[in-house]
Amino acid sequence: MVQKYQSPVRVYKYPFELIIAAYQRRFPTSPLIPIFVHSDVISESSSEDGATHVIERRCTLDVDAPRLLKRIAGVEYLYFVQKNTLDRQQRTLHIEAYNESFSSRVMVREHCSYTVHPENEDWTCFEQSASMDMKSFFGFESTAEKIAMRQYAASIKKGKEIVEYYLRELEEEGITFIPCWFPPSTSTKPSSARPVPTSRAPGRAHSSPADALPASPEDKLDADYIRRYLGELNPLQESCLIRLRQWLQETHKGKLPKDQHVLRFLRSRDFNLEKAREALCQTLTWRKQHQVDFLLDTWACPQLLHDYYAGGWHHHDKDGRPLYILRLGQMDTKGLVRALGEECLLRHVLSINEEGLRRCEENTKLFGRPISCWSCVVDLEGLNMRHLWRPGVKALLRIIEVVEVNYPETLGRLLILRAPRVFPVLWTLISPFIDENTRRKFLIYAGNDYQSSGGLLDYISSEFIPDFLGGDAQCDVPEGGLVPKTLYHTAEEQENQELKLFTDTIYKTASVFKGAPHELLVEITECSSVITWDFDVVRGDIIFSIFHSKRAPQPPRRETLPGLGGNNQQVIDRSWTLGQDFSMVETALICREGESIQGSHVTRWPGFYILQWRFHNTPSCSASTLSRVDDVLASLQVSSHKCKIMFYTEVLQSADFRGSMSSLASSHSGFSQLSGATTSSTRSNCSSITSR
Repeated sequence: MVQKYQSPVRVYKYPFELIIAAYQRRFPTSPLIPIFVHSDVISESSSEDGATHVIERRCTLDVDAPRLLKRIAGVEYLYFVQKNTLDRQQRTLHIEAYNESFSSRVMVREHCSYTVHPENEDWTCFEQSASMDMKSFFGFESTAEKIAMRQYAASIKKGKEIVEYYLRELEEEGITFIPCWFPPSTSTKPSSARPVPTSRAPGRAHSSPADALPASPEDKLDADYIRRYLGELNPLQESCLIRLRQWLQETHKGKLPKDQHVLRFLRSRDFNLEKAREALCQTLTWRKQHQVDFLLDTWACPQLLHDYYAGGWHHHDKDGRPLYILRLGQMDTKGLVRALGEECLLRHVLSINEEGLRRCEENTKLFGRPISCWSCVVDLEGLNMRHLWRPGVKALLRIIEVVEVNYPETLGRLLILRAPRVFPVLWTLISPFIDENTRRKFLIYAGNDYQSSGGLLDYISSEFIPDFLGGDAQCDVPEGGLVPKTLYHTAEEQENQELKLFTDTIYKTASVFKGAPHELLVEITECSSVITWDFDVVRGDIIFSIFHSKRAPQPPRRETLPGLGGNNQQVIDRSWTLGQDFSMVETALICREGESIQGSHVTRWPGFYILQWRFHNTPSCSASTLSRVDDVLASLQVSSHKCKIMFYTEVLQSADFRGSMSSLASSHSGFSQLSGATTSSTRSNCSSITSR
């Protein structure tokens, strides 16, 4: 397996020329780099004007590896070739390195660059990327790979310290300024030294973590920003974050998740990039389908929840985390489920989680340190067998499942207070649905144990402990109580309400089977109307087509295939002939699993337009072109004859549409790790508009 590394941008608040002078002092060897034994110059050349200087060295490394492994490999040292290309005029240094030892068994490639900061010419940026392909190593591939990654991570961490050490050495020698290079023909050159500027650039990269600004999606992450807003990460963790973020920028169209949320998914998967990417993409699909990004603006909390839901936000804990208080023992869970339904409670809990994310961002700015999760105090006084009502437990389990999947690593600590005897029964029911890492954050106190040493005061300041827990803080969390039975919904009313909430999204889902396409009928009364669409290929590969017919098709028929469910309907009559009864108005487009398609079509004639998604049987020989991962495929367990799409369509008047004349699928992106690279198509039989 190929291991890859990508560093954040590291910023030195020194001019490029001074940084290069410090960097060159590590050759031919440096006592600060124990594994760097020696280096010999293989070749060296310069351009006629002296602007470009290229030097190639053979470097000897003494890798810290077990003696037995070195004896088996038959070597004491490893040899690498490093090529440095210095462009004094452009003020860049590019470093290319590769391994000479065991090159037939292991391939190591590294690229580093020193460049001038884009917004402050007196600052220098450093970036580093590398890859390692361990093909074979005397049966010790795993051991050798771990040693190599550990050594590389250590050298990365120490890199900035080494440059800063030689900068101080230059300063002690009285060298605080080195003039920029000028062509020999330039008559005027700077003759006097000037101090190194101390003004801060207005851009993204800053000299201290306190000055770092949040990154926009188009920006590269710099090390100070990561430290200030995301926390301390080791070099390999930084690399995973940057690579996942870059992949999202390249393939995901639409709103990108914030860096803090991307990091949560990586932490929840122990920084396994592939698993985190798949989990994050499934969440992005879920958020898009249920419009979760707009939940805080659109969710109108019912008055009944204001009155009887005994939970709310309350200051923060000693670590600065937002604090949520839940008086579960005082809450009538049965009454809330009977009066509001499971879907309404789920929406409310989702709004609480969205509010928690917002509060984490606010507290990060308020306390000047990364805060990515919140704490929760659950008071169980009053918990009894009524809370074990089966539909209520079922609703609780579903809520836990949804939150666990879509809000990983958001719970910093959970304090369960005054746990009664019935609590172990409830815990036995819900604990299997809670992630092991999350369970480790649970602290359970029986009776009044929370008031003793190791209790509430260890985690929450006394001034913020609620009055009902023996503190002095006024807590605005509702006291709960029994929901009047007069507010209960009948089974039919509850089912209709839940159906309304469940389907309260502009996106619909449909299944596409082999031999049973999904078709959508759009009636157009005026030509030049615009049919727009936005769909994601959630599972399998499909072919998307658009047809036109002057004849009204038969009412849609739904296919019922044995053993296969899902929304699926056909509009085109089986007796119709293409070219006579209906015609294709856009060239068919193959859409791969994981791709997101946005587009539009300007209608030429009134009549009936049919959007069709049909099954695409991918040839086995083309499967290797997709970036598929074994563990992801195993988890999906997809039928080879079933596809799934999530779609939204709308018809606009031509005057109301704001787009650009383009092709059918020029806005074409991948939201799943199983999709190939971002693709586009220019195939179109008529003018169409694609929203970007």
